[in-house]
This record gives sequence, structure tokens and C-alpha cells, in this order.
Amino acid sequence: MAILNRDGVNLYYEVHGSGPTLLMSHGFSATSAMWQGQIAPLSKTHRLIPWDMRGHGQSDYPDDPAAYSADHTVADMAAILDAVGAKTAIIGGLSLGGYMSLAFHKAHPERTEALLIIDTGPGFKKDEAREAWNTRSLGTAAKLEAEGLASLRTASAERSLSRHRNAQGLAHAARGMLTQRDAGVINSLPDIHVPALVLVGSRDTPFLAATDYMANKIPGATKVVIDDAGHAANLDQPAAFNAAVNAFLATLGTHS
Repeated sequence: MAILNRDGVNLYYEVHGSGPTLLMSHGFSATSAMWQGQIAPLSKTHRLIPWDMRGHGQSDYPDDPAAYSADHTVADMAAILDAVGAKTAIIGGLSLGGYMSLAFHKAHPERTEALLIIDTGPGFKKDEAREAWNTRSLGTAAKLEAEGLASLRTASAERSLSRHRNAQGLAHAARGMLTQRDAGVINSLPDIHVPALVLVGSRDTPFLAATDYMANKIPGATKVVIDDAGHAANLDQPAAFNAAVNAFLATLGTHS
């Protein structure tokens, strides 16, 4: 384990293995622990870096709501790469982590070797759809404040198994990181010119159309559906997930 202090916020990350760097981001209200089943198979050929977003897991939970945003998250990701001496990396994540990976590419295309976009949506072109998403995200924040961490017990596997220090950081993250401000990420998809794997579980119904959309908009993207998997495809079907990711990684170069 390692801790990076970025502007007074401690960020938790781990480094496993050696080779091309692979930075993996978790979903909202999950933690880096969701990638436990990927450490052994992926670190055989890559330097795997799972990390905890601010307000999650073993990273800090700033009191200031302004400390939570997509821009802060992307800057945190870049700072971790700087800390391990990686000028470029394969950038991947699940759900919110996948969206932030797309946001990272938009901000730092020169640092992105490839993308792993897992059970993720690319955001919304229409204001009405984005507002509906944001309304749900604000509702999630309010529920966390009202019910505390107990509200995660009935959530999907990667969330219900996670461990956090308090619910307020997650509520701030829901308001500042889970909500979306514009269509910048979805509009950037045709500008992605690095190899991209778009992966989704066959039972992850809310994200099936979104992953089809991304696979069609990202030039040359590879689409993989993991049979009999839900939103956390890596937890539901780890062997199939690891095989699909390793097959994609094998098609990439070995520099990093």
C-alpha cells in the first residue's frame, strides 16, 4: 500500500507487479478492494495500480464539498501516475471509474495508452437525461446522510462489500463526482484514438445500450459481453472477466 498527499488530501493506492502501468478505478461507493480478484492475473504482465477515490475506502474524506469533482478525480489519477513514475498508462475502471477514465483521456490523451471501460455509461448529450441522472445522484447523497453506510448493504456486490470510514464523504462524492455538468465526455468519444475495450455484463441491463453506444462511437473499440454477469462483471464472473482483459492487454505494446 502507499499514500500520496495531493494538496492536503491523502490518496490510498497499491502497486502490484511490473510491466506496463495499468491504473484501475472503482465505481461509486466501492473501493480498490473490488479489484482483489484481478491482482494476481493482471500483475503477472502489468504494473497494476488500484486506488481509492477521495471520500472512499482508505483515502481521505475532505469536509469541504468543493474538494469533490471530476476535475479533482482526474488530477488525483495523474498525480498517482506521477508518483510511480509513469508518463503514460492504460487507464481503466468500472462505472464511475470508467467514466473518470474517459474524462482522464479527454484531459490527458497523451498519457493514455489504452482504455478499459467496464460497465460504464459515457454521460448524456441531452440536458433532460443528465438532470434525471443528477436527481438520482442527489437522492443517493441524501440517503447516505440519512441512513449512513447501512444504506449500502442492499447495493450491488462491489458496493455492499466495501469498507468506508464515514458516509459524509460518499455523500459529498455523490454530489461532486457522480453528478455530471456537461456533455464533454460523451462528445469526446470519436476523438479517442487509442485501443479501447468496452466490457459489460450481460445482466447489467441499464448499461447495455450505453456500452453499445460507446463501442460504436470509439474508433476501433473492442466490445465484450460477459455472460451471466451483472454490474460488477469482475466479481460475478472473474475468470471470464480476467480472460477478456488479458486477451485485450496482450494486443497492446509493452512500453510504459
